[in-house]
Amino acid sequence: MTTIARSLLVRLAAALSATALAVICGFQLASAGSAFGDAADTVETLPSLDGATAWIQSPPLTAESLRGKVVLVDFWTYSCINCLRTLPYIRAWAQKYRAQGLVVLGIHTPEFDFEKDPAKVLRAVHDLQIDYPVAVDSKQVLWRAFGTRAWPTLMFVDAQGRIRQQQLGEGRYDKAERMIQQLLREAGRTDVASDLVAPQGPGTQAAPPAVPAESGETYVGYAQAEGFRSADGKLRAGPAHTYSAATSLQRNEWTLGGSWTVSAEQAQLDKAGGRIAYRFRARDLHLVLGPSQEGAKIRFRVRIDGQPPRDDHGTDTDANGVGQVDTYRLYQLVRQRASTADRLFEIEFLDPGVRAYAFTFG
Repeated sequence: MTTIARSLLVRLAAALSATALAVICGFQLASAGSAFGDAADTVETLPSLDGATAWIQSPPLTAESLRGKVVLVDFWTYSCINCLRTLPYIRAWAQKYRAQGLVVLGIHTPEFDFEKDPAKVLRAVHDLQIDYPVAVDSKQVLWRAFGTRAWPTLMFVDAQGRIRQQQLGEGRYDKAERMIQQLLREAGRTDVASDLVAPQGPGTQAAPPAVPAESGETYVGYAQAEGFRSADGKLRAGPAHTYSAATSLQRNEWTLGGSWTVSAEQAQLDKAGGRIAYRFRARDLHLVLGPSQEGAKIRFRVRIDGQPPRDDHGTDTDANGVGQVDTYRLYQLVRQRASTADRLFEIEFLDPGVRAYAFTFG
C-alpha cells in the first residue's frame, strides 16, 4: 500500500471515530484532543532535509543549521482547500515571531502529479504571498522521513531539535500559537507577545462556515471517483468516450457530458462544449482544474440551478458565471450567502483541453 493510500485510510478512520470537528484535506477529522496536544507520534527529532527536490526563498536548510531555533513545519500542497485555509495563520505567525527566532518551514508534498513541478510550486508560493522557506518534496522523501499522514500537518520543533507536538488539519489555531509562544519562551526569549493573531483570508483562504458542508471531497479520476452517474453507464478509464449526462442527480452525485478521456487522477475534455454537473449542499464549491497545454486559456460558464450565479459567484467567476482556466490550481466557483438547500452546479467548458481533478467544499 502506498504512503498516500495509508494516509487516506488514516483520515477516514479518524473521521468515523472522532467527536469534535476539525478538517483535513479529503476527510473530516477530529477531535482537537487527538489531533493536537499529544506528543508527536511520528519521529522524535527533526530529521534530515536532504531529500527536497528544490528550495524556494532559501538555500537548502539542514536540521543542524536549524538547531537553536524554534521551527514550525507545515506540510501542505497548493491545491488542497484545507491547506489554503490554514495559510493566513501560518503567514501571520511567520511575520509576528520571526524576530523572536521562529523559523517557519513549508514542505510542499504533492497530491496530484502537476504539483510535483517546482515551477508550478514556485508560482503558487508567489501567488499565495508566502514569504518563508519552502522545501519542494516532489518525491515525498520528507513526507516519509517525518512520518506524515495527512495535509495539512503542523509540527512544532523546539530549540533542541525535538518535535514536541503535531497538529493534523485545520483549526485549533489558538492552541497552535500558544505552543509557538511556549517554545520561544523555553528557548530564552523574554519578549514574546501573549496575544493571538486573527487574520482574515481572502477567497479560497477564507475560514469555513460555522455549519459544516454536507458535501465532501470528490475525485474525478477513476482511481478514487465516487458518486458518478451517467445515462450510459459507469465512468470509463480512457480512451476518449462521449458521455451522456445523467438526467437527474441526488445530493453528492455528479455527471459528465461530452467527450472526455478519464485517467486515474483526472478527466480531460477532448472537444469543446463538455460539461460537469454536481448536486451539492455547501456554502462554497471549488474544483481543481488545469489546462492540458501550457499557456492555454480555457473559457467556462457556471450555472446554479440552471441560472447564472449572480451574488453566489465564487472569486474565479463573475456574476454571470463566466471565467477561464489558465493555470493548475483550485478554482472557487461558488460562494453562497447561505447553504441551507441542495443546489445543482453545472460548468460548461467552451474550449477543449481542460483537466478536472477534484471537487472540494466549504
